[in-house]
Amino acid sequence: MNWKKSLIALPMSAALMLPTATVTFADDHGDHNEKMSDVTVSTPAADLRATLDQSLSEHAYLAVVTMQKGIEGAEDFDAAAAALEGNTQDLTAAIASVYGDEAGQQFESMWSEHIGYFVDYVKATAEEDEAGREEALSNLDNYREDFSMFLETATDERLEASALAEGLQMHVNQLVGAFDNYEEGDFDEAYQKLRTSIDHMYGVGKGLSTAITDQFPDKFENTNPATPAADLRADLNHLLSEHAALAVLAMQKGGDGAEDFENAAAALSNNTEDLSAAITSVYGEEAGQQFEEMWSEHIGYFVDYVEATGSGDEEAKEQALTALDGYRADFSEFLDTATEGGLEAEATAEGLQMHVNQLTGSFDSYVEGDFDAAYDQLREAYAHMYGVGEGLSGAIVAQNPEMFASNMPSEMPKTGLGGTADDGMNAWMIAFASMAAVLFATAIGVRKSKNNA
Repeated sequence: MNWKKSLIALPMSAALMLPTATVTFADDHGDHNEKMSDVTVSTPAADLRATLDQSLSEHAYLAVVTMQKGIEGAEDFDAAAAALEGNTQDLTAAIASVYGDEAGQQFESMWSEHIGYFVDYVKATAEEDEAGREEALSNLDNYREDFSMFLETATDERLEASALAEGLQMHVNQLVGAFDNYEEGDFDEAYQKLRTSIDHMYGVGKGLSTAITDQFPDKFENTNPATPAADLRADLNHLLSEHAALAVLAMQKGGDGAEDFENAAAALSNNTEDLSAAITSVYGEEAGQQFEEMWSEHIGYFVDYVEATGSGDEEAKEQALTALDGYRADFSEFLDTATEGGLEAEATAEGLQMHVNQLTGSFDSYVEGDFDAAYDQLREAYAHMYGVGEGLSGAIVAQNPEMFASNMPSEMPKTGLGGTADDGMNAWMIAFASMAAVLFATAIGVRKSKNNA
């Protein structure tokens, strides 16, 4: 039996069964529910896009991390590889739940194939086997051609094979390039390519979800995954989940005293700068600096926790946790005020506590050598941020429904599986224009009240 041809016959509607992790965050928009009935970030199509974004971007992140661990011969390589396999299993279980175990196994074989070629590339690099490296790249090239044709057929040519192959080549170049730079000691470029590979997958999620919902409109209640509101949700999901992923990686590198710790920390700082740049573009340098200072504050407390762990200073660890506790209370209050109760402080504080527990828990498990638990908590932290993104974007849209009233799709990525998530950034910046003054006023008020206490 030709498993590739067999799987091509499976309708892509199976993707709607992709599992989404359950997270806790404020999502009750109170008096704004009436507005949200017409303009909302939460539709079946937008949910599909978010699920694909999560699985695909996490795949890129875990692949890069696993390749790093592999070339290092790190103790946690097997746990990192298992996390990457867990990401694959999320897709496999979805297919099996609809089509049975045999179809699930066929899908798993296909998806795992290209991961195996990346592993081959790492092994060949470690052995200085140039022929082995070229063979792995050749196998990846053949894979992208086959997979592109499979997706074109599955989507009834809504995604074109030539454009898909181009996007898949970008994916290969980004992961291989990030690994090559890392192995050569060019850590700045390695982490830049890591971030680019994550960003790329949001173009994949947008293109694929648009094709699927167009192909099976009834299954998604004739909703659209590429509206301005859905774009805002995707942008927030991107920045927030990347924050969690980079924070965990930077904490690991800091705990290890790794040579690339400063570069991992710089990538996390660049994630913060992406938010600050949006503010600066609307309000100028001073406002951007204020926002950056506020967001960086809690990152600094995580750094304090790592440093205290390294020095065995239990008192300093507790001080860092106390500072994080104070931060989450203050941050929850100003989000409550900024969203006019759209994000209630109590529920938001609970969500922020989960974030703190996941990041410190993953780091503690890593330091203790419980790598399976460390990567489980990493994946939980990543998934959690998609609930945060949905809740925050929902509150913003509820406040400003007229800014997101269009149900027309934003531009489709031209490469099908390429492009970036920048299409929705205008919506993100517009929303901040309406929120930022309140955010900054509230933040300043919180700081003044703390200073006067």
